[in-house]
Amino acid sequence: MIARPIRTEAEYKAALAEIEPYFEREPKKGTPEADRFDLLALLIEACEERRHPIGPPDRKSTRL
Repeated sequence: MIARPIRTEAEYKAALAEIEPYFEREPKKGTPEADRFDLLALLIEACEERRHPIGPPDRKSTRL
């Protein structure tokens, strides 16, 4: 059970494996499972943002 920032590829994969069942059976709001889902989602999102940052759009490529 991950309860701190994700730092390794193994922890990232473990978090993905732990969150996956929640997508098929969404936990009810206000339950410990819903809290766990929210925490995992935040940790995974933060990890992905650190590993694969998306910068601002290139203004030249967005002109029509």
